[in-house]
Amino acid sequence: MKPVWIAGFLAVVLALSAIPALAQPVISAKSGLISYVEGKVYLSDQIVEPSPTRFPDVKENAVVRTAEGRAEVLLTPGVVLRLGENGSFKMLTNRLIDTRLELLTGSAVVEADEIAKDTNVTLVCKDGTVLLGKKGLYRFDTAPARLKVFDGLATVQIAGQNVEVAGGKMLGLGGTIAAVEKFDKEDTDSLDNWSRRRGELVAMANVSAAKQVHDSGCAGLSFVTPTSTSQPCPSDPCAPGWRYNPWYGMITYIPCGGAAWSPYGYRYWSPQNVARAYYIPPPSFIGNRGVGGGGGSAYPTMAPTSGGYSGTVAAAPAASSGPSMSSGSTAASSAGSSSVGHGSTAGGGGGRGR
Repeated sequence: MKPVWIAGFLAVVLALSAIPALAQPVISAKSGLISYVEGKVYLSDQIVEPSPTRFPDVKENAVVRTAEGRAEVLLTPGVVLRLGENGSFKMLTNRLIDTRLELLTGSAVVEADEIAKDTNVTLVCKDGTVLLGKKGLYRFDTAPARLKVFDGLATVQIAGQNVEVAGGKMLGLGGTIAAVEKFDKEDTDSLDNWSRRRGELVAMANVSAAKQVHDSGCAGLSFVTPTSTSQPCPSDPCAPGWRYNPWYGMITYIPCGGAAWSPYGYRYWSPQNVARAYYIPPPSFIGNRGVGGGGGSAYPTMAPTSGGYSGTVAAAPAASSGPSMSSGSTAASSAGSSSVGHGSTAGGGGGRGR
């Protein structure tokens, strides 16, 4: 029998040898990184295996298809597409300056937290070509073919004309120019609710990832993709961009300077602001005498929310005009849910089915 210390030494060696494999940078200079899948998802007829460290690229002319599953695909920094069950899309061009894809079947939600300079995102859906003009939340369906803008602004090219669709409006994409109509933002289904839960988790992973960028810069395993080499962030050359958070085992978004708000009302911190605004809150003085140690100051506590994280991340200020969508989930429950069926009760994701 081997001595105990030899067995322990071998275990340590094996553990250390696994670190380089986990610490490989996830680098993508183009749109189309599959960041998360549930159930059966195919890339060019090859099944995509879920992995916390390996993220396949969607090449030009490649097709992503779901069966009983869903897929989350990163486009330009700050813009993510979430494909529903029995859906498919084709990547037409995957350049950051000109990302184009075609929704072939099913439904998809596009969450645009920011649309950076020198980047364009265009989706073709049936007879309409849709350019996303502002940050917001966009829903695409192929049967019937239509666009719903929960928040933001889109320009649709259809039947030789350009039609603007603002928040709270929808437009049919069936070939002829239809009237822009209002729709009920509360009329959501399981895809809408799943997208909201994923948006919550991605925002939760931002805080520690932004702190890592603040402390370590672009070095290490967290670098994913910058916005554009021609438009670097003045305060941090590593931002804005998608970043891998090793503690959460997922990719999150890092904005440039200040903070960005998602259309769901969640906050994304920049590397420059996260340390002093979240990790090192300013001292508060009571009268002429401080409460607490050191220089007579006390650091206010941050009450956790039901999702287990600070309220500074939980929601946007009252002035935020994000869409109203019923979900009722918490981060903890959504993290533990892997169900992709319509009307699932896990994580409170049971929306109105179709």
